Amino acid sequence: MDFTVLTLFPELVQAFFDHGMIGRAIRQGLITGRTIQIRDFATDRHHTVDDRPYGGGFGMIMKPEPLADAIALAKKQAPDAQVVLMTPQGEPFHQQAALEMADSDTALIFVCGRYEGIDERIITRFVDKEISVGDYVMTGGELASMVVMDAVSRLIPGVLGKEGSFISDSFMDHRLEHAQYTRPEQFMGDPVPDVLLSGDHGRIQKWRTRSSLARTFVRRPDLLAAHPPDPEEKALLMQWHNDLEALLYPH
Repeated sequence: MDFTVLTLFPELVQAFFDHGMIGRAIRQGLITGRTIQIRDFATDRHHTVDDRPYGGGFGMIMKPEPLADAIALAKKQAPDAQVVLMTPQGEPFHQQAALEMADSDTALIFVCGRYEGIDERIITRFVDKEISVGDYVMTGGELASMVVMDAVSRLIPGVLGKEGSFISDSFMDHRLEHAQYTRPEQFMGDPVPDVLLSGDHGRIQKWRTRSSLARTFVRRPDLLAAHPPDPEEKALLMQWHNDLEALLYPH
């Protein structure tokens, strides 16, 4: 996977490329990450990259010329790359989108806006996809691009170190991940569930299924509405219904 980030703050993104899982994957050659400073393409002595909006209004707008030249350089380095603009107006980013990006051989060029946004002509001429990481507004697209790169990178074979380790992640099967425990067995009086210490993989898997379903039911019922329970989940939900009914309305 090849990432290029067009930004006014390359140091911010470079720190992301240098550390943790992403940094290790880059050093191993599994991912390529680079930044391009948009301000380098400003032609005036003050390196101006923004100007007042036509029609009036608050704030400043990123000028089209430096952005167009920065995108041209990025496309020269990765001719078949997809140009992605991080914006609250874009398509909502989710796990399925991350999977599709990870499965594709297409390099990604992220355009990180600042101020009140970028000139619309850049979007219509150069941007292939607009992506939003949530219904909120941030000061720039850098953090949003890092969210996308992180989610995509961990799906690239070898990045997590152990193949398949992301399979049980939240949203991989439209359910939240089950509860997790590690040593010590007792913490502040709270024990690890006995089933996880049993060594019985069948019982452990059933416990994890119940834990995942319970978390999804309580915290994200919309996922159950959008992706109906399978037969095993239906049986568990019916059992919980019967148990709750017996508790509330004892005979």
